[in-house]
Amino acid sequence: MTKTPSAAPVLDARALNRATLDRQLLLRPSELSAKEAVAHLLGLQAQNVKPPYHALAARLDGFGPELLSMLMADREVVRIVTMRSTIHTHTDDDCLTLRPLVQPARDRELNAFRKGLAGVDLDRLAVFARELVEAEPRTMGQLREALSGRWPEADPQSLAIAARCRLPLVQVTPRGLWGRSGQVALTTAEHWLGRPAEPAPAPDEVVLRYLAAFGPASVKDMQTWAGLTRLREAFERLRPRLVTFRDERGVELFDLPEASRPDPDTPAPPRFLPEFDNLLLSHADRSRVVPPEYRGRTWRGNQAHCTLLVDGFLAGVWRLEEAALVVEPFGRLTAAQRRDVTAEGERTLAVLYPGQPYDVRFGTVVAG
Repeated sequence: MTKTPSAAPVLDARALNRATLDRQLLLRPSELSAKEAVAHLLGLQAQNVKPPYHALAARLDGFGPELLSMLMADREVVRIVTMRSTIHTHTDDDCLTLRPLVQPARDRELNAFRKGLAGVDLDRLAVFARELVEAEPRTMGQLREALSGRWPEADPQSLAIAARCRLPLVQVTPRGLWGRSGQVALTTAEHWLGRPAEPAPAPDEVVLRYLAAFGPASVKDMQTWAGLTRLREAFERLRPRLVTFRDERGVELFDLPEASRPDPDTPAPPRFLPEFDNLLLSHADRSRVVPPEYRGRTWRGNQAHCTLLVDGFLAGVWRLEEAALVVEPFGRLTAAQRRDVTAEGERTLAVLYPGQPYDVRFGTVVAG
């Protein structure tokens, strides 16, 4: 844990909360376009189809699911494995730059599959896999079958994962389109977008973008977000251009001098966020959004729940079932908070499912 001199101003959890919510477009509806928001946020978690749409519905003024769906159909945004080895929706430009940035992490990921890849020339595998998916988008099952035919002694699943790690594979549409269905079929980003990948951006450039979307933040915070290590040198190079703070534990936090840091008492309306929203996953210390008593409450086994923010902090989970948005708070909400949550739930439903007979219901308080 890196400490900073005691003279640096201290930002408590509430101050960090309001600053991060502002960067995350969650204090008030943003007028950014869907594509501008995806770029500003450095991508949206997209393990499932709906989360990117839910994420933008919580953040943008005038958003409708068709706006993101059209971008995806027009290949202006894509679904690809990037940060933390998870699927993200990125703009076309970020797809071709951020994926090269995190390639070292994808290479390290392969270490877990060395046994199943014994005797496999990974460079040859990448060339062969590229030929396969650029000739025709392939599912992971089809990749396993084709690669096993070339390397019959290797583990089929390890071969397919090696292709995914070595190549920037995007999910082709109709997968990811709102209201459509489609299995996951893959081709290379370069083939899908019709242009070559860019060189990996300098870490310094991405540090500045990360702080604009997630700051103030520590070096470890950004490493958690990216799934990368050894970023301190980039922060140190940028130190003359940044301002520093410390949190209540004494950890040094960096930020952009001109960035907004609202008053900690700034109102924060309720927000309905999807499962895996990056707001909850992009800091080593999540206490700026997740109260200590609620840590681990958004997961059950391998299942993540959609999350509810009240007064800027995690306050419960929600789900859609039959004709209702069901809210399950972690603690008792005041009458005013219930009214505000209901109003935000109704707004969210009107954005995502206009004309459909959903209503907002409160379930039993979820026990710890």
